[in-house]
Amino acid sequence: MREELLGLLAKEPTHGYELKQAVETEFGELWPAVNIGQIYSTLGRLEAAGLVRSTAVSQDSRPAKKVFELTAAGREELQQWVDDVVPVARVRDRFFVKLVLAARFRLADPITLIDRQRRAYLRRLRQLNELAEQARGLAARLAVEGAVLHLQADLTWLERCEEALSPGPTGGKR
Repeated sequence: MREELLGLLAKEPTHGYELKQAVETEFGELWPAVNIGQIYSTLGRLEAAGLVRSTAVSQDSRPAKKVFELTAAGREELQQWVDDVVPVARVRDRFFVKLVLAARFRLADPITLIDRQRRAYLRRLRQLNELAEQARGLAARLAVEGAVLHLQADLTWLERCEEALSPGPTGGKR
């Protein structure tokens, strides 16, 4: 939530409830409902770290509201986050570790594990296809498309694992 709030505050100073609405507008189709308590606790941590500052703004018939804005350090942190490359290849995959250990130490039949994982991927693929039909915003459509492409690659990789771990014509692994 940290980077999302810094990014939203880059537009203009605002208060917590407006940030909650902005998060829901940008990512609401994809994320579970945002808890306002999480917004304010994250803002508190950002303020303690010197990345945002707050100002009390009086209102006519309501208590004063706290408006948050980025500090210079906050803008620098945000720019660093934007400029950083996200790690690309995930070599350390939990399923892969499970598959290797199961096959090596005969903990389970690797083909059964692959089938189970494939079914889970296919279930998730169906869910994503349903979500794609409902996605209205560009961000949601692109996020779902990316998730579908990753799952399709995972399914292809499972096929390769299955080929490699299936007994060959002479009974050994291929």
